[in-house]
Amino acid sequence: MTPTTRLTVAQALVRFLSAQYTERDGVRQRLIGATWGIFGHGNVAGLGQALLEHAAEMPYHQGRNEQAMVHAAVGYARQSGRLSTHAVTTSIGPGATNLVTGAALATINHLPVLLLPGDIFATRPADPVLQQLEVPYAGDVSVNDCLRPVSKYFDRITRPEALIPSALAAMRVLTDPVETGAVTLALPQDVQAEAYDWPEEFFAERVWTVRRPGADPTELTEAVQAIRAAKRPLVIAGGGVHHSRAEEALAEFAETTGIPVASTQAGKGSLRHDHPQDVGGVGHTGTATANELARTADLVIGTGTRYTDFTTASGTLFSNPDVRFLNLNIAPFDGHKLAGRPLIADARSGLRELTNALRPHAYRVAGTYATEYTEDKERWEQRVDACYEVDEPDTRPTQPQVLGALDELADESDILINAAGSLPGDLHKLWRTRSPDQYHLEYGYSCMGYEIPAAIGVKMAAPDRPVWALVGDGTYLMMPTEIVTAVQEGIAIKVLLIQNHGYASIGGLSESVGGERFGTAYRYPSQDGSYTGPPLPVDLAANAASLGMRVLRAKTVRDLREALAEARAADTPTCVYVETQTADTVSGAPPAQAWWDVPVAETATRPSAVKARELYERHVSTRRRHL
Repeated sequence: MTPTTRLTVAQALVRFLSAQYTERDGVRQRLIGATWGIFGHGNVAGLGQALLEHAAEMPYHQGRNEQAMVHAAVGYARQSGRLSTHAVTTSIGPGATNLVTGAALATINHLPVLLLPGDIFATRPADPVLQQLEVPYAGDVSVNDCLRPVSKYFDRITRPEALIPSALAAMRVLTDPVETGAVTLALPQDVQAEAYDWPEEFFAERVWTVRRPGADPTELTEAVQAIRAAKRPLVIAGGGVHHSRAEEALAEFAETTGIPVASTQAGKGSLRHDHPQDVGGVGHTGTATANELARTADLVIGTGTRYTDFTTASGTLFSNPDVRFLNLNIAPFDGHKLAGRPLIADARSGLRELTNALRPHAYRVAGTYATEYTEDKERWEQRVDACYEVDEPDTRPTQPQVLGALDELADESDILINAAGSLPGDLHKLWRTRSPDQYHLEYGYSCMGYEIPAAIGVKMAAPDRPVWALVGDGTYLMMPTEIVTAVQEGIAIKVLLIQNHGYASIGGLSESVGGERFGTAYRYPSQDGSYTGPPLPVDLAANAASLGMRVLRAKTVRDLREALAEARAADTPTCVYVETQTADTVSGAPPAQAWWDVPVAETATRPSAVKARELYERHVSTRRRHL
């Protein structure tokens, strides 16, 4: 007979997860490094008890907000190259539904995380139970079903034996470089505590190989032909370059061919900022250099990119009438975008194959093209210097000057985390990335509140490196609670908290589309219903201090430089708080170098909206479908 062990479903799941590993390029690591949890009646007696029972096998971390726990797990997963992640357990009800935003973020960004929400009774001894959603037309629906569309795999474990195939399927999806994202196993609270005789083989160590598929020979031949025929090719490096650890392969390809490399938010840092072929960010938040190359390119080589509307300037950026697309991507879905020629392969494998296939042809772009983008890049760097420049260090800084102060201090070891607000645009244009994993922008979902919990996850994966969460006041107010977690566990993240009294990014967008910054400032309301009164007497620095974090206040650029240096050297969680002034024409970030489609009211009486609509229609007329 097959040897068995009698355990509860929750105990079996924890033991199973403790024995799962990934392997890529001969490097093996644990797939589920730890479990985050907030306990309630839906998981305290099941997974809570199991984590206590198997504490030596599965590390546990206490969170304060369920969404934030997912963000921490995602930050850990990204820093770990998608080869290791964390699990997150919650109770039923609001604990489970709080997972939805984090799950969407993980799935949109192709980052693995395992969600283990409690669920209502499978046996239905009492109906409804506390926090149960009653659905008159379906007895098998719970609030956990809202996780289905944001999960890459979903199952509800209504019988103990069903865990075996479901757990294996969950690991398959988590380790699949194409399909990975949020994986949800909904666990009814009675089933969690139910005992079962489990086959010992279920708990054997399993190693899941993360594939590096090479290119199809025919697709590779066609790709080489397309590159050889191109006069003005441009690489657009996306997040897939980082996920594949393809940075060195990309550098070799660029150096061999002379083809310039622009980057999306997720792909920034694929080349160092000072690499001869790096031309900076592309798209709505990109550099003038990269965007002008995109407008005139005859071949766009998308490498690990999803071509979001920020990258394509909502379909207006690639304006050369002869432009064609070559898409190197591990996912066929993305490889065929923009009617492109697909090269379906792992980014590192595909780039190496392309480089080797081009060498016999000695292909290299014309010297005049290389001179053009090199000189354009030098001019852009002068604009960056002007944004960072400080004439009077005893004045309040602008936001670009804040970034400049951090730029002076940072080296290759620093990691910057950001997700939303006005900072992503400034960072994409201005930040000089020094290492492949320094620039951690979550811009697939652009989720306010991501930065602080993600910094905790990143710091767990990179404990010896300075990890900065760059946070605006709007984002901070969304989710500051995990500061308590950082303090509790001694995770020495650095929070750079920038106070500009409102939703600065959306305020600027509102103004540009005729919305006149309505409802975007953190101010007292005025008599006309707009929020244009005095700033609110909110002290975010005091709030961070009240949560246990050490806070350094900086009133001037000089103060800021000193505070940043002190925070960087700190071995405890530390916050640098600074209030910025409105950016002026000298030190403000350059405006958008490419359009982004946000529809404007077609009819309006206010002059600002009428004018914005006229401009909108001019931009819309330049959009094209690439067929």
